[in-house]
Amino acid sequence: MPKAELHVHLEGSILPATLLQLARQRGIELPATDEASLAEWFQFRDFEHFVDIYLTCSRCLQHPEDFQLITRDFIAEQARQNVKYSEVHFTIGTHIANGGNGQEIRDALWQTLREGERDHGVVVRWIPDIVRNVSPEWADRTVEWALEGHGEGIVALGIAGIEKGFSNLPFRDHFAAIRAAGLHGVAHAGEHDGPASIRSALDDLGAERIGHGVRAVEDPKLVEELLHSKIPLEVCPTSNVCLDVFEDLASHSFDELYRAGIALSVNSDDPPLFATTLSEEYSKLSETFGYSPAQLARLSLDTVEQSFMSDEEKGRCRGEFRAEIQRLGEDLLDESLVLD
Repeated sequence: MPKAELHVHLEGSILPATLLQLARQRGIELPATDEASLAEWFQFRDFEHFVDIYLTCSRCLQHPEDFQLITRDFIAEQARQNVKYSEVHFTIGTHIANGGNGQEIRDALWQTLREGERDHGVVVRWIPDIVRNVSPEWADRTVEWALEGHGEGIVALGIAGIEKGFSNLPFRDHFAAIRAAGLHGVAHAGEHDGPASIRSALDDLGAERIGHGVRAVEDPKLVEELLHSKIPLEVCPTSNVCLDVFEDLASHSFDELYRAGIALSVNSDDPPLFATTLSEEYSKLSETFGYSPAQLARLSLDTVEQSFMSDEEKGRCRGEFRAEIQRLGEDLLDESLVLD
């Protein structure tokens, strides 16, 4: 099925084999020295281990060509899964803090995006992330990086990091500056903290989409507000289960939100770290909640609508998705999946 993805992290998409290659090139010691052992180390254990892997991946990214390598890998994997469009979170502040040259990294990423469109027909756009629990200095640098690269594949500013105990208020001006420049704003919220974190993302930052947002169900009034304001939630089911937001997929709030009519997209978050793919996320939802092929196809089309593509791009993408979904329905299921 043709798909789009709105919540996936570039650094969290590095494959073990690629990390091993980068570490050898940059002289960085890893917990394992062969691909099989490193793949075992990648397997999710707990949040602290997850952060350790994420920071290790970031340390191995030192030169523009490193970012090109992982972006090419990412694009090839999206092409394999028929993910035609992706909005990808990227923590540029971490890499500048580690000594990277922001302009050289941005130029390398932009070149690689254009190659991906030409060679694979895969479109990638960037969402540079502020990290709540890191000095506001790096938020300033992140916004500068985004504004300087406006028009080079950057569509929005994001905010991630620890939800509990870290306010969004210090970053109001950063999001205001982004909006004034014509870019969008999204926020991780409602994952490890409850509905109040979602309200803060909306009220204090003006977020247009919520990353995760799955704990909105704890506040029925908030669910109603999300429904009427048409604020989409970027849901990452396997990630939520791995990080103990839910005990298992059967207890996940996805279906409750879906049946309430909330705008939802299906996403993989950090696929190698959670041993998943976007295709598997759709499959798991179907197996767990009994969604039909037509319902899965509708979720895919809805993701296009929730993206930050231009109206012209959305129209073209919708047409391509509908035609391919119709063909797949006829060829594989012997049924029409024409969607209104």
